[in-house]
Amino acid sequence: MAKTPIFAFEDIRIAIAGKEIVKGVTLAIHAGEKHAIMGPNGSGKSTLANALMGHPSYQITAGRIHLNGEDITDLEPDEKARRGMFLAFQYPVAVPGVSVANFLRSAVKARFGEQISAKDFRKTLKEKFKLLEIDESFATRYLNEGFSGGEKKRLEILQLAMLKPSIALLDETDSGLDVDALRIVADGINRHCGDDVGVLLVTHYQRLLNYVKPNFVHMFINGQIVRSGGPELALELDEKGYEGKGGDVAGEVAA
Repeated sequence: MAKTPIFAFEDIRIAIAGKEIVKGVTLAIHAGEKHAIMGPNGSGKSTLANALMGHPSYQITAGRIHLNGEDITDLEPDEKARRGMFLAFQYPVAVPGVSVANFLRSAVKARFGEQISAKDFRKTLKEKFKLLEIDESFATRYLNEGFSGGEKKRLEILQLAMLKPSIALLDETDSGLDVDALRIVADGINRHCGDDVGVLLVTHYQRLLNYVKPNFVHMFINGQIVRSGGPELALELDEKGYEGKGGDVAGEVAA
């Protein structure tokens, strides 16, 4: 009997201000699998990731989303997160007045529904800081305020490590990273997304996939998956680009 995917969506259609951007996308991700969605700017990749998480600016007009066999299509983002969804943003926002430590402790409590002791929390946080090469002084700084692009992306992976999701949606996590930061972020993804986690990577480029090896690669053009394959597809797209491989992307809304 076929195993139930840890995360799946069927015939998802998404609109922004009445304009359809994602046009009927279906994908199933099993535990331990890493799927990469690659496509040019404006093809709708980030729209898909944000809408799946429940961002209010994106309207799902058709299709269903399932997590661990449960239909979560109509749940609010916080409820999806409690059930094990995680989205790493392309552009993480600053939250003045809220320290990294307080934010993470509140998020962990909301995710797992129990109060972790201060001692255990500090110990775990310290371990994750070390693994991601983040200075411990960041615990008392306001979330993402004054952080560099690389620091913000490492903090996103720190959140992933602390929240232990079932499905991780990583929206252009490699954007703006230098080689050293990319390696650290990729190591964090590999370390904290094991056999019990599904991963959906959204990216323009092959370079992240040199470190985080995908099981499947999907080419995304004009709001649709037009081709799927193994890691070799990412290499082909990196070498030859997207032109002539699925249609004209001119005029598509940037997302």
